[in-house]
Amino acid sequence: MTKCLWLYALFLSGIVTACDGPLPPGMLDEASPSEIANVSAGTVHRVDPRLDTLVPADAPIEKVADGFMFTEGPVWVRGESRLLFSEVRDRHIYQWTEMEGVSVFLAPWFEGDLTGRNPTPNGLTFDREGRLIICEHGNRVVSRLEADGTRTILADRFEGKRLNSPNDIDIALDGTLYFTDPSYGLDGYEDSPLRELDYNGVYRLRPDGPLELLTREPAPNGIALSFDEMTLYVANTGGPWKAYDIDANGVSNERVFFAINDQTAQGGRDGIKVDTAGNVFATGPGGVWVLAPDGTHLGTIRPEQAPANVAWGDDGRTLYMTARTGIYRIRLTTEGRIPGPDQ
Repeated sequence: MTKCLWLYALFLSGIVTACDGPLPPGMLDEASPSEIANVSAGTVHRVDPRLDTLVPADAPIEKVADGFMFTEGPVWVRGESRLLFSEVRDRHIYQWTEMEGVSVFLAPWFEGDLTGRNPTPNGLTFDREGRLIICEHGNRVVSRLEADGTRTILADRFEGKRLNSPNDIDIALDGTLYFTDPSYGLDGYEDSPLRELDYNGVYRLRPDGPLELLTREPAPNGIALSFDEMTLYVANTGGPWKAYDIDANGVSNERVFFAINDQTAQGGRDGIKVDTAGNVFATGPGGVWVLAPDGTHLGTIRPEQAPANVAWGDDGRTLYMTARTGIYRIRLTTEGRIPGPDQ
C-alpha cells in the first residue's frame, strides 16, 4: 500500500497524518489536481508608477497547479521549498513543490456531529518552532500540529462560549497569534442555532496567555500585521480594509485603510500580506490590490481567477496566490516575512 493510500485509509478512520507521495486518483471526486506550466496566466493593472518598484514590468503570472474546488490559507514551508494550502471543499491540506507537484499533506479530522457546519481547514501559519497552526473553520478552533502528529487546541472558547469559525491568522515574532472569527463556517451564518457568540470578532492569543477580544467587526476575514508589528490590518467581507494601531493594551485609532465598495469584479476582501516596506497586498475584487503604506492604490495583480489569499514564498520575493481552482505566483522585487523558524 502506498503512503497516500495508507493516509487515505487513516483519514477515513479519523486519524490525521502527513503524506509526501503523489496524489492518488480520485481523491478530489472525478478530477485530481494537476501541475501545469502556464505563464502569463493573468495581467497586472498599473495605476501608480510606484508599482514598478514592487512588480517588475515583465513579471509574468504563472499558474502552477489546478483542478481544485476552492483553495485558501497558503503558507510557505521555510527551508523545504514547499507551499501548503487548504482546500476548503474537501477538508484536506495540500502541499506543492516545484519538483513533485501536488500531494496531500494533511487530512484533518473533525469531531462530533458536523450537521450545520462547514468542516474545513482555512488559514495556516507556522510558529518559531516550525509547528503548523491551523484555523479549523468547521471545528471552530485554532489548533497546533505537534512534531509527533498530535493536535493541541490553542483556542476554542471566549468567556466560556464557543468561537464561531476561525478563518484567517497571522503570527508575531514573539509567537502571539492574531485571528479572525466570522460565522462563515456555520450553516446559516449569524442565524445558525450552533452560534454561541452574538458577534464576529478579532482575537489575540499570546504565548501562555488568555484569549483577548481586540475588536468586533461586521464580517472579519483576512488579517495581517505590519512588518514592524505596530499596525493590524483587517479585511471585512463586503466592506473596507481597516487598520488599527496595536500595542500591549490592544487596538486603537480604528480607521478605514482603503474602501472599494464601488467595485463589481469577482472576489471579496479576504487574505492580506504586508511587505517589509509597509506595502499591503490584499485580495479583493478583481485580484490582489497593492496599496502603499498611506493607502494609495498602486495597482492590481490579476490572475485568471479571483484570489482568496496570498503568501510570501521562495526567498520572500515570490507572491503565491490561492485562487479558486488554482495556485498562482508572481515574482516581485519587494519581499515579505515568511513565518516559521529563523523568520
